[in-house]
Amino acid sequence: MTDTAVTPEAPEAPERAFRLTDSTLRDGSHAVYHQFTADHVRSVVGALDRAGVPVIEVSHGDGLGGSSFNYGFSHTPDTDLVRIAVETAQRARIACLFVPGIGVKDDLRQVADIGAKVARIATHCTEADIAEQHVALAKELGMEAVGFLMMSHMIPPAELVEQAKRMESYGADCVYVVDSAGAMTMDGFKARVGAVKAAVDVQVGVHAHNNLSLAVANSLAALGEGADQIDGCTTGLGAGAGNCPTEVLVATCDRSGIETGVDTFTMMDAAQDVVRPIHPQMGVIDRDGLTLGYAGVYGSFLLHARRASERYGVDVRDILVELGRRGMVGGQEDMIIDVALQLKREGAVAR
Repeated sequence: MTDTAVTPEAPEAPERAFRLTDSTLRDGSHAVYHQFTADHVRSVVGALDRAGVPVIEVSHGDGLGGSSFNYGFSHTPDTDLVRIAVETAQRARIACLFVPGIGVKDDLRQVADIGAKVARIATHCTEADIAEQHVALAKELGMEAVGFLMMSHMIPPAELVEQAKRMESYGADCVYVVDSAGAMTMDGFKARVGAVKAAVDVQVGVHAHNNLSLAVANSLAALGEGADQIDGCTTGLGAGAGNCPTEVLVATCDRSGIETGVDTFTMMDAAQDVVRPIHPQMGVIDRDGLTLGYAGVYGSFLLHARRASERYGVDVRDILVELGRRGMVGGQEDMIIDVALQLKREGAVAR
């Protein structure tokens, strides 16, 4: 009897558990005072693309149109950086952040013409209604539209659900729970993601900051609640104490048997050899960064608060705690000076 050799079928590639977006070249812009260069974008996009990262976000830290006196001027215009990113990426899609009131519709049109494929329309977590026309424009331009609800820790899950439903009704393909202050614990993240996931029919994403050293844990907790998209920044490079470190998230998922579609070792190399040299100090959660999470203050306020501290001789922590007490949110950067001046009048001094 002759044995008949059977050629086994090639196994199908495992379906990834979530879609990863790397925001190093957007959120990380805060950490480098918005001074990313063409060479930075070319090298970072190339490294992340080789690792298999499916979406890479590129823009000023405060989104398209953010280069200004109020938020900090960019080294290189957004349109140039996005064009280089699109030209460099072989597989990854390029995303851009857009904050209504900072960017204008023509900014979206320009990056869509260049080849950006994902528009992340960001509002404060109680102001989804200002995004309706911009979500509609992104869809009209053939882009994937993401509703990005910033500072999501500031309202309870039921209220966040109502805002998420609005984003969905405007046509968003995904709604994000965004912990802009790195203030959420795992229970808070799970409650909000679980509530939103149960209430909408579109995908749900999460964006975590690491001020309480919980960004990876919170992202995995969100995955357990059904999150479809997760953000990271390579080496954690981002506002405040940084974001969920992409390479740590990918390695942790690998160890846990969670498929990401990203090669762990190539991602480690991208972090160590390409991104780490840009800002070698990133990843240390110092007193100021920890205070951001404790006080629930918007991550991009940190550098502005440090400047105010030096200028007026009052303590950074006192400024941040008072901003948190007042419930200041993105777009109210001018209040940092007001708080510093008030503290100076009251006799507070830098420690």
